[in-house]
Amino acid sequence: MKFTLSWLKSHLDTTASVDEIAEALTDLGLEVESIENPADKLSDFTIGYVESAEKHPDADKLKVCQVNTKDGPTQIICGAPNARAGITVVIASPGTYVPGIDTTIGVGKIRGIESFGMMCSEREMEMSDEHDGIIELPSGEVGQTFPDWLAEHDPAKVDPVIEIAITPNRPDALGVRGVARDLAARGLGTLKPCKVTPVPSAFKADMTVSIDEDTLDGCPLFCGRVIKGVKNGPSPHWLQDLLRAIGLRPISFLVDVTNYFTYDQNRPLHVFDMDKVAGNLRVLRAAGGETLTALDEKTYTLQQGQMVISDDNGPESIAGIMGGLETGCTEETVNVFVESAYWDPVQIAYAGRALKINSDARYRFERGVDPAFTPEGLEHAVRMIVDHAGGEASELIQAGAVPNTSRAYELDTAHIESLVGMEISDADQRASLTALGFTLDGDMAHVPSWRPDVQGEADLVEEVARIASLTKLQGKPLPRVNAGVPKPILTAGQRRASIARRTAAALGYNECVTYSFIDAKAAALFGGGGDETMLENPISTEMSHMRPALLPGLLQAAARNQARGFMDMALFEVGDAFHGGEPGEQHMMVSGVLIGRTGPKDVHGESRAVDLYDAKADAEAVLSAMGAPTKVQILRGASGWWHPGRHGMICLGPKKVLGVFGELHPKVLREMDIKGPAVAFTLWPHEIPQPKNRTTNRGALQATDLQAVERDFAFVVDADVEALTLVNAAAGADKALIADVRVFDEFIGGSLGEGKKSLAITVRLQPTEKTLKEDDIAAVGAKIIEKVSKATGGTLRG
Repeated sequence: MKFTLSWLKSHLDTTASVDEIAEALTDLGLEVESIENPADKLSDFTIGYVESAEKHPDADKLKVCQVNTKDGPTQIICGAPNARAGITVVIASPGTYVPGIDTTIGVGKIRGIESFGMMCSEREMEMSDEHDGIIELPSGEVGQTFPDWLAEHDPAKVDPVIEIAITPNRPDALGVRGVARDLAARGLGTLKPCKVTPVPSAFKADMTVSIDEDTLDGCPLFCGRVIKGVKNGPSPHWLQDLLRAIGLRPISFLVDVTNYFTYDQNRPLHVFDMDKVAGNLRVLRAAGGETLTALDEKTYTLQQGQMVISDDNGPESIAGIMGGLETGCTEETVNVFVESAYWDPVQIAYAGRALKINSDARYRFERGVDPAFTPEGLEHAVRMIVDHAGGEASELIQAGAVPNTSRAYELDTAHIESLVGMEISDADQRASLTALGFTLDGDMAHVPSWRPDVQGEADLVEEVARIASLTKLQGKPLPRVNAGVPKPILTAGQRRASIARRTAAALGYNECVTYSFIDAKAAALFGGGGDETMLENPISTEMSHMRPALLPGLLQAAARNQARGFMDMALFEVGDAFHGGEPGEQHMMVSGVLIGRTGPKDVHGESRAVDLYDAKADAEAVLSAMGAPTKVQILRGASGWWHPGRHGMICLGPKKVLGVFGELHPKVLREMDIKGPAVAFTLWPHEIPQPKNRTTNRGALQATDLQAVERDFAFVVDADVEALTLVNAAAGADKALIADVRVFDEFIGGSLGEGKKSLAITVRLQPTEKTLKEDDIAAVGAKIIEKVSKATGGTLRG
């Protein structure tokens, strides 16, 4: 948003300097991005007087001029047609940088005659596009700087230009008056009244405007006035100077008026050439497929449902975005219809994005303009047109009504200190809101129509604090309420997640943070990909579903690394996975993958492929760090993305699963483009039982000085009996005494016969109360044989 200092002062009566205004604007939340002072780049130009001008002896179009300058009489060669004796000119002496031609002037020879400077045109100094001749000043003192002369005779030429950044929640500041209102509320001046005397109605227009019933939600108000007998042409110099200063090119008076009010009051308008409009104007939704050549001379194909303004011939304007070229104003325009309407911001944004049109009107309508100012803004424009271009205006033609945006919130003056930490008196709070346009009725603050961003009581507090200046906020130490160590604020799940990260990193894993969204194909491999976890508006097809597990993201990261030549990896992630689309249908998990080999080849050790026991050891280490019991069962029956015969579930019973480890299914590895061996683990921290005694201390070490005893057993079982079943049965014979059970031998064939095998196990007994005697050991051995025989149907091998 750009504006000049004089433009701002047309709304704000102030004596503040540019620097004071810039500082206040930034403090108010309207950050100043730049201040451009035209006087700065003109400071080296001075005033001169042409004493004589003789024809160059070797060039018909050049003149050798004797010019009186700040440095005394100087010879300058000039090719301008108006170069002559007796005129006051602008001089660029040697060493002066001329921005319009991007050149630093030096002493040179032109056709054999020396020239000591340059007499400038407006375009060469980037003051305008005028370059038909050099500047002729009506008067001036020789040697005076050109900016000083302009400040006395044409101050608009050296008017500072201020550019501010507008946040999306402040559409009112897209008009110079909105900026002035904020500054006045801060105390940098007084807001000038902005009343207009409507142009009296001279006739009744022979046209009507209408809004289709299905379009009222996008255009609740459409109004305008017909003006006959307008003389279009160049705008007044003051208007042209304002528009040029903010980077707009003056086109014609009627067009410039609409641009002026777009920036002055944040009120976009449009002017139709009435002699080119066929019949009446109608606001409706496009059927789809219609084409319109807009004012930017590009042809656009309208989509179904987009709002347009049409006459009997079809669409003539893309509503709220850009007018049509066919009914645009030209130098020959004499009869016009000045249109002012209110458009729904969301629908304008959708249409603008779909058509890829960026315009000042769209920029403002999609952020929000003042709906109540729609008819009044029209009257301002009609008054300016009639006063400067003549003509007679019709009565107001209107369809729809001003939408009701009235709302009020309670002003709790005591709330400011608790929310912001500043003490502001009741009177100052009320004065600030009143200056911003709020109407106070007791404790209720009625929001002005130009502030769509104010939607609650907290917003009132923000406005008060903004005007008071948050730079006055001072830090104060809070009183100590509770002595001693504060209670921990992390939940058990958060603590376990932190422990899992530290432990996995200590084991040599690299942490990954992947997206919670994955593609449908990858999600389906891990039990997801259904409609319940599909995103309504995904940012890409590769992120269409919420992840059902962490492993897909880790495997995709591993595949990308393998594609770059990194074949051996250890990756882990801690995060949420989703089994539904409703709140609460997610669960935290810890997953890790090991891919490739245990390490690089070297002369000191052997490199081997990772296996499921590596994943098991790491899973048990992470579970132990998170506080899981040491005595667990290893069962089968995990999900289908695990290898059916090379995985295990870490359980506290058949229904209490703490985690899964093992090899991933070869089909999954092929689909995920993983090369080489890959093992993984997934843990569910929330399944770990909470300790019965909550304490911050580590539990005492449970040690015993009693000697452990190991006994070996060999059982003959059917060949299809899993060793895991036998181990679990033996471990359950005496849970208090049996510390460990492990398989150390398997034998098939020989005298065992077909369909049989021998499994040998070692059982470690660890007494805690007394030394075991032979009878005690025999009793436990009998229980082991009984349990294994019952679970597997096997017999003790003789």
